[in-house]
Amino acid sequence: MLNDSPITIVGGRQLHGEIAINASKNAALPVIAAALLTAEPVTLHGVPRLSDVYILLDVMAALGTHHTWVGANSLRLHTPAVTCVIAPDELVGKMRATFLVMGALLARQGEAVVAPPGGCTFSQRPVDQHLKAFRAMGAEVRVDGGAYHATLRGSASGSVVFDLLTVGGTQNAMLAAVLGDGDVTIDNASIDTDVMCLADFLNSLGAVIEGAGTHTIRIEGVPALRGGDFRIIPDRIEAGTFLAIAAATRSRLTLTNVIPSHLRAVTGKLRDMGAVILETGDVIMIDARDELRAVNVTTSEYPAFPTDVQPQFSALLATVGGTSVVVDRIYPGRTTHVAQLHRMGARAELMGETQIIHGGPLQGTTVQATNIRDGAALVIAALAAEGESTIEGTVYLNRGYERLVDRLRAVGADIRQCGEQAALPFAVAME
Repeated sequence: MLNDSPITIVGGRQLHGEIAINASKNAALPVIAAALLTAEPVTLHGVPRLSDVYILLDVMAALGTHHTWVGANSLRLHTPAVTCVIAPDELVGKMRATFLVMGALLARQGEAVVAPPGGCTFSQRPVDQHLKAFRAMGAEVRVDGGAYHATLRGSASGSVVFDLLTVGGTQNAMLAAVLGDGDVTIDNASIDTDVMCLADFLNSLGAVIEGAGTHTIRIEGVPALRGGDFRIIPDRIEAGTFLAIAAATRSRLTLTNVIPSHLRAVTGKLRDMGAVILETGDVIMIDARDELRAVNVTTSEYPAFPTDVQPQFSALLATVGGTSVVVDRIYPGRTTHVAQLHRMGARAELMGETQIIHGGPLQGTTVQATNIRDGAALVIAALAAEGESTIEGTVYLNRGYERLVDRLRAVGADIRQCGEQAALPFAVAME
């Protein structure tokens, strides 16, 4: 079980050392859902041990997937037959990525029943683009008993044109299109790294997908997919979080297992602030020990500054003298962290949904996380603040950051968690 107890941090310490970045949760979840597409076993390496992963595995088990942890972060998945096309409502309601099983079920079984997804509630996150894509490929979609019921007679085929860039919508359309004898073109597709990772995984199993990483993806259906092994890409959001931690604590840290090109918007903004960033291979070194300056941040679709690092950078900017302006064009309502930063003495105003941040010293206190990334923002603020802070709502941190307390302590943070547990065993059989 993951430890959801409050975290206590004594801030004001510089950190030093090396942190290995975990594989991407946001890339792993669609790849796990894609295992429904093949009757052969697949083994995924670098899967983070997070509550979101466990929830999706429970959904997959209800649909017929067997899973076994065959290493600390290696996961074997096998779906010899899909035994049910109805995803459990109570699990789908916990997390948005569970909705990705809809495309996989449509492709393999021609039918799927999935309730509206849940997850973090910082902004409206509709699934209308997913449903539009299914219909464009020939599926009939209706609302039945509060759930979406989709049926596909024959193979997916046709042209999908998204109204806006959508990572999840692009992934769900890809999942629905890979099996059969039809051809599908997806226009205005997301070029996000997680989309490219899913395409790489599916192609490694025998899918024919071209154009991932561009705004036009072409898919030629195949009769079946084989099994295989695949490694999940490093987590650019986790890396961005640790870069913000280093800057907020005015520290020098080395991050390993990163893809620097995935982080250009984040490292570019840190350079604008005055931090020194050195990149070599899969390593990024950040030195933020000199004075930092305020900057403005605007989020947009990849490769622009990521919305999933916006709250963390807001917390960082709250420690930097001067005035910064933060605008989130992806999720304008993603400002739940602001009220909690106020409790720590941050001078941050909301003008509509724009954050105006006047940086200065922070003071430790008790704060409450309400979603994954605002929880990370509060950790950053607590590490930079004078005195002791207690962060409640760590259930959200367990959705996005594996063994966060241990990893921060290893680089010098004064951080502890009530009821700390030993690390998970190397191999845990769960099939």
